[in-house]
Amino acid sequence: MSIVISQPSAAPVIHALRSLGYSAGTAIADLIDNSLDAKATKIILQFKCFGDDGAIIIADNGHGMNEDTLQDAMNIGSKDPRADRQPNELGRFGMGLKTASFSLGKRLSVLTKHNGIYAQRCWDLDHVSKCNEWQLFTAIPDEVRQFMCNIEGDSGTVICIDKLDRFMGAGGLNTIHESSFYAKVRRIHHHLEFVFHSIIENGKVQVILNGNELDPWDPFMVKHPSTLEGETQVLNINGNKIKVKYYVLPHASFLNEMEYKRAGGSRGWRDHQGFYIYRENRLLHYGDWLGMFQKDTSSQLARVRIDLPNAADEDWQVDIKKSAVIPPDNAKTRLETIARFVRKISRDVFYYRTQGSHPSQTFKGSLNTWELSGSDEGQQFVLNRNHPILSEIQKKIDDETSKLLNLYLKFVQLGSPSNITDSPKVEEESIQIVTDAMKELVIQFASTLIKLQVVQNMQQLIDALVTQPAFDGLNRKTLKSIIEEANVSHE
Repeated sequence: MSIVISQPSAAPVIHALRSLGYSAGTAIADLIDNSLDAKATKIILQFKCFGDDGAIIIADNGHGMNEDTLQDAMNIGSKDPRADRQPNELGRFGMGLKTASFSLGKRLSVLTKHNGIYAQRCWDLDHVSKCNEWQLFTAIPDEVRQFMCNIEGDSGTVICIDKLDRFMGAGGLNTIHESSFYAKVRRIHHHLEFVFHSIIENGKVQVILNGNELDPWDPFMVKHPSTLEGETQVLNINGNKIKVKYYVLPHASFLNEMEYKRAGGSRGWRDHQGFYIYRENRLLHYGDWLGMFQKDTSSQLARVRIDLPNAADEDWQVDIKKSAVIPPDNAKTRLETIARFVRKISRDVFYYRTQGSHPSQTFKGSLNTWELSGSDEGQQFVLNRNHPILSEIQKKIDDETSKLLNLYLKFVQLGSPSNITDSPKVEEESIQIVTDAMKELVIQFASTLIKLQVVQNMQQLIDALVTQPAFDGLNRKTLKSIIEEANVSHE
């Protein structure tokens, strides 16, 4: 079968790529992703207004690019989104540098340095439209080069976007005033403090915008003593480990005016409730319940963090702008259970102020006696071992009593009606293969029953063990074998 190569016309494709729906904030965040992928530890952003035009400059001290790498980076679609990527890599389609830049202005210039050697390229969409060909300049125009600082050290990259028709109306009749320009820059500043807060908090990168260092905005108020913080749950979704952790923010009465205003974020308390989805510690999507629940006032304290590896992009349908996701169907049921649970805690706190009774209280964790489990083995709930009452009891008892209490709580948990499932009938003839953890549990329980003289002989011991929901899957011969192997005395 014969084929022909169909070369798309440059002008319509380029202009279509400008209309992907980026906001200015998501575009700048996408450009910062490139600096992070280049292992930059310092990123400097400059927004310059010249009246009827402006320039956006992003400089980093990352590993830079040589001629071939830069040429590849400037090509449209320089990555296959299906290809395996490095851990922590933020790029996916190889489109962000171009599409994000073109959503702001019509000219993109890149100056880069790798091992002391400079390389440069420039896309000018006015030129592409005029010739209708993919003509990429190999040199940056002099009028642009004057905005771009030299690169200190052996490596780094500087990009400059100008002809800012989309960002500020440059070249048109409705160019925004300088005050509006810088008001827009302030909104971007706050957006970046939110999107990259985890990365900045980890101390891996310093981001400076127009001379002001970004101060990370933590939507979960982790450092506040009255924040309720759940345990991290790990869900195995289609082969990817997804981490989920819920937070319930303090009741307004526990916050001063400044804390209350800051915690409300750019959208306000009600519109910041819901799931917060991160990919490699970078925020992708936030502020709703992914269609599972409606937002309501009493749930406004509930915020649930979901952390995805970049390998889960396709599964979660991460879009090209990295600002929207759609969870797979088999994740929705489990997330809905977690959301329902944390929304209830939020309602309790919101209406009844159940969050601690003393201003100096500094415990972390839910006041509920049960926590949702992230186990893949079907168990739905675990006892909350961080409950302040239990913690107080543990402080007041000796080590031996503490061990007995913990063993009892373990069996309360395993014997909870919500955790008992119909176990398959076990064959009595053969000794089963048992994990070391299960063997240890059998030995612990058997030893305690003997020590407390609850049972008098091996027969009574086995009879007691088989009644325990925790050992439903084990036959008598296996239980006896475990006890004899451990030499647990029953005389």
